[in-house]
Amino acid sequence: MTITTLSSREFNQRASDAKKAANKGPVFITDRGRPAHVLLSIEDYRRLTGGQTTLVEALAQRGVADFDFEAPRAGVLYRPADLS
Repeated sequence: MTITTLSSREFNQRASDAKKAANKGPVFITDRGRPAHVLLSIEDYRRLTGGQTTLVEALAQRGVADFDFEAPRAGVLYRPADLS
């Protein structure tokens, strides 16, 4: 596993290189010399999270939105605001 560190500026200029490096290990992105972000391959991310599907991934799957859904009306009673 190779660990790579890039400044924010280097990351912006060399995003393609950063993605390639992430396949070999984590890429730390620094902001003013301090680690601010980490770029990981999807395999490393899934390994770290236990392979659980996130809500975003679940909603992005094809066919998931192919169903009818109608939310029930809220049964909350309200009264008009008294603006006097």
